[in-house]
Amino acid sequence: MLGEALAGHRDVVVATKFGWTFSDDGSRRTHGMDVSPSYIRTACEGSLRRLRRDVIDLYQLHVGSLPDAQADAVAETLEDLKRAGKIREFGWSADVPAQAARWAGRGSCAALQFICNVLQDAPEMLGICERSSMAALIRSPLASGLLTGKYGPGARLPAEDWRTQAVERGWGDMFNPDGSGQPHWLARLAAVRDALTADGRTLVQGALGWLWARSPTVIPIPGFKTVQQAEENAAALAAGPLPAEQLARLDALRGAG
Repeated sequence: MLGEALAGHRDVVVATKFGWTFSDDGSRRTHGMDVSPSYIRTACEGSLRRLRRDVIDLYQLHVGSLPDAQADAVAETLEDLKRAGKIREFGWSADVPAQAARWAGRGSCAALQFICNVLQDAPEMLGICERSSMAALIRSPLASGLLTGKYGPGARLPAEDWRTQAVERGWGDMFNPDGSGQPHWLARLAAVRDALTADGRTLVQGALGWLWARSPTVIPIPGFKTVQQAEENAAALAAGPLPAEQLARLDALRGAG
C-alpha cells in the first residue's frame, strides 16, 4: 500500500524496520526473531520491492536488545548495505542506553528510536543522540494515546485494542488489561495538562511541542487513525517547540510528580 501511495514521490523519506519474521497471509503473526546477515539482506530486498524504491532512507533494527557480538554483526551487515547503496542510513529501535551507546560509538549509526514523552522522559537516550549527532526518533510520543486526553477516569479502550495487552507483553504500562488508564499515569497527566495547553495548543500539540523543546535531535512519530488526527499532529509544526518558560513550568510540575 505504501509503495503504491508513494509512487512518483521521491522526496518522501522512508523509514522501515527488520528483525521479526511474519506470516505471509496478512495476519502479521510473528514467527520469531532473525537478525542473521542473510536474513537482513533478504528483508532489505523485500522491503525495497514492496516499497518500489531503489534505496531505503532509514533501515532500523527492530529487536530491542541483543548480545554485543550479535549486535556488532548486525551493524556490520548494515554498513555493508549502506556501502552497496541499498540503504542511506541505519538505526536501532531500542530503549537500552548501554547498547545504544555501543552503536553510537561506531560512528555509522544515524538514529535511535525509543520511547519518550512528557510522562516518560528518556534523558540517557537523548543525551546519546545529542553527543553523537544522531536523530532521536520518538516512539509513543503521545504515551500510547493517553496524551490525547481521550482516556480519562472511566474511559475504556475497545476490548480488541492491542494496548490492553501491552502490560502482559511488555510493550508498555499506560493501560490496564480492561482498557482503563493506569491511575498513576492519569494523575501525572492531570498535573501537566494545563501547562501543556497554556498557549492555546491542543493537548496533543503541547505534548509534541514539549518533545521539540526537550532536545533538538527529536523527531516524534505520533500515530493517527483519522484525517482529523493527522491534521492535528501536523498543525503542531506551526506552533513549534514550547517556549522556555512553559518548558520550565512543566519541568517543575514533572519533578513534583
